[in-house]
Amino acid sequence: MLYLQILLNGLLLGGLYALIAVGFSLVWGVLNVINILHGTFIVLGSYIAYFAHLYFGIHPFASVIISGSVLFCLGYVIQAGIINRVVAAPVLMTLTLTFGLDLLLNNAMLIAFTADYRKLILTDSLGSYDLWGLILPLNRVAGVGLAALLTFGLYRLLRDSNIGRAIVAVRMDREAATLMGVRVNRINAVTFALGALMAGAAGSIFSIIYPISPINSGLFLGKAFVICILGGLGSVPGAMIGGIALGVIESYGALFFGPEHSTTLAFVILIALLIFRPTGIMGRKGYE
Repeated sequence: MLYLQILLNGLLLGGLYALIAVGFSLVWGVLNVINILHGTFIVLGSYIAYFAHLYFGIHPFASVIISGSVLFCLGYVIQAGIINRVVAAPVLMTLTLTFGLDLLLNNAMLIAFTADYRKLILTDSLGSYDLWGLILPLNRVAGVGLAALLTFGLYRLLRDSNIGRAIVAVRMDREAATLMGVRVNRINAVTFALGALMAGAAGSIFSIIYPISPINSGLFLGKAFVICILGGLGSVPGAMIGGIALGVIESYGALFFGPEHSTTLAFVILIALLIFRPTGIMGRKGYE
């Protein structure tokens, strides 16, 4: 029963991890931009949820709409105003640029909120449910359900909408998309904004699980990297599979090697994948 409980915990954690990575994978796969800002976007989404609950009593699941909207607008402005100017430059240039922007935004949050950890405490917590001896934390189950809904929504957007088809076209061949009349700069900005939206939504959901502090941004960014390599770059289903895989790996790693080594185990598997299967589980060819 213990191993089943660990598996269940890993699946629930992995479902939330998938939401961390899907926006990061989208931006990297389409724009060829490694967005170092992504972890800070997640933390900013958590702060929006925290203050919305503190001052207005808005549940973090409802504040997904607020944080997602705010981060979408912020991401669009950053991409259209700054990153688009160098988006065709070598990846090291855009990596350095997003690293610098991350320093600015993260330090702004440190000044505004300090590095002290804050915790969002729900007065109307859903509690837990005993399912044949397995304990289901209902808040986390609901968070996983919302994360899955958001991820599925992004997947359908990319497959069924005109702007989604344009994003996929840019991912596959930027020059050909330009010749077909796609406004690539606009699609770049929308793609980056969608990645920021998913990060903000993830931050809102994670606000009821993780303590909130600007120094957590590196933790979330590292997990996004691992999940993208596990699942495959530029694939929404791949991000889901990679997130679930990481959640299960960390859960069993904590059991067998101790909680302090669970992340180490995940990175060992990451290195092995980079050596033997660098495309990940469901990776697809994208813009290079």
